[in-house]
Amino acid sequence: MSKTNSRRNFFKSTGVLGAGLLVPSLGLAQHSQPTIDGGIHEFGKRTGYTKEVSILVSMMDWMRDTILRDVQNISQKELDFLLDDHSNTIGAMLMHLAGTERYYQIDTFKGISKKELGFGVSDEMWDAAGNLGNKGRATFKGMSPSFYLDKLAEVREYSLNELKNRDDAWLYESTKFFGNQPTNNYCKWFHVVEHESNHNGQIRFLKSRVV
Repeated sequence: MSKTNSRRNFFKSTGVLGAGLLVPSLGLAQHSQPTIDGGIHEFGKRTGYTKEVSILVSMMDWMRDTILRDVQNISQKELDFLLDDHSNTIGAMLMHLAGTERYYQIDTFKGISKKELGFGVSDEMWDAAGNLGNKGRATFKGMSPSFYLDKLAEVREYSLNELKNRDDAWLYESTKFFGNQPTNNYCKWFHVVEHESNHNGQIRFLKSRVV
């Protein structure tokens, strides 16, 4: 019996299925193998990082690898597909992920200016990446997959290098942020991971609707 079927039978036997609860598709095992070699599914110590920062980096690596697997060999048609006049393309969402991470770099890595974090992209383009909507639809079309993947890689490389210079105490430094509530750096950077998870679901949905 497959692991997926075993899990589903467990849910049935415990009455979870049929109780009005939505059980997510357990399809991770059917995806292609991880693009990062070795240890991607084992969260823990990472070379060059403190103990807690290593856990954060583990989560960042795992979620980014999921994103990259879902856009491997993506076509230009899929990248620029627009479901309707109010939606975003996959390309725009990939750039949005890079822009969101850049925002948290600026917010949490003290003394970093926007100019220093341009990554070869104009402020107008970063603004479009952050806000999407009409600006995103007008800006992000006709660009190759490598454009978006290179920006994601450049932004992530900067984050990983900076995190090597931060310790566990830094993760727990807090400022007023989400809803003007005390928010530590750990929460902010976990949000970067959660944000990628959210948009990964949208990316998968859009790929399934391309005609």
